[in-house]
Amino acid sequence: MVDWNAVFEQISAASGVPFSPQTTGSSIAGGCINRAQRVTDGARDFFVKTNDSAKLQMFEAELAGLAEIAATGTLRVPSPLCAGLAGNAAFLVMEYIQPGRPRRGGAALAGRQLAAMHRHTQPQFGWYRDNTIGSTPQANRQCADWPEFWAQQRLGFQLALAARNGYTGPLQRRGEKLLSEFPALLEHAPVPSLLHGDLWGGNMAFDGQGNPLIFDPAVYYGDREADLAMTELFGGFARDFYAGYREAWPLVAGYPERKVLYNLYHILNHLNLFGAGYLSQAQHMIDSLLAAVR
Repeated sequence: MVDWNAVFEQISAASGVPFSPQTTGSSIAGGCINRAQRVTDGARDFFVKTNDSAKLQMFEAELAGLAEIAATGTLRVPSPLCAGLAGNAAFLVMEYIQPGRPRRGGAALAGRQLAAMHRHTQPQFGWYRDNTIGSTPQANRQCADWPEFWAQQRLGFQLALAARNGYTGPLQRRGEKLLSEFPALLEHAPVPSLLHGDLWGGNMAFDGQGNPLIFDPAVYYGDREADLAMTELFGGFARDFYAGYREAWPLVAGYPERKVLYNLYHILNHLNLFGAGYLSQAQHMIDSLLAAVR
């Protein structure tokens, strides 16, 4: 159970202004991992996620990811405030942003701003801390070699988790073959760009002024194409979004093939999170990638 008085005390301490709402706020629908509420004292509004106390590190990593994106001054994210424990629950507090409709040209602006965010780089792939993709642990050990990073810390990790979940046999045999083909599948040299990491349509919206807004990040530094690939996985974004992105930073040859490789990570994660309904899709993606290098 959440000790809301403890949450409000930590909001007060983190913001430097006393925060004393009259109620614990209203629940917000959406998401299948955490509970979410909007809390207000009439002057300030916050978005609060809660979960079991064991999820504290997940929230601390999300807090850090929001701060990493916010520091770029590109795409807007809810300003992160604090994370901690209250009673037997973990919590994360951030700015509450009233959603709105996109303004004219908003989709293209989102594409350009994402490209600008991707221009923020570091010397190695990965990040200074691990985090989660959904509720699955996501390893971010820093590495100078992109194929090695993707093989070991993305697909290799998910395949090993799938084996522990009982998905053995053809998936593992084909997956091992795929991992052995990585030099041929990733024959380009991306810079380590700051990525949202979980950029599907449900994690982008527009604020009350119609400007783009992203949230629920799974931040790391990697190939910018990995972010773009996921935007296409579950229905895709508006055409103007992609036009805006390409105007700001054109893609290089081979993206359509690499897109399948990058999205395989998310399909394997869905297999591990939600079950066998994703098994045939994962196997089909692996087979198509293997056929491309024969």
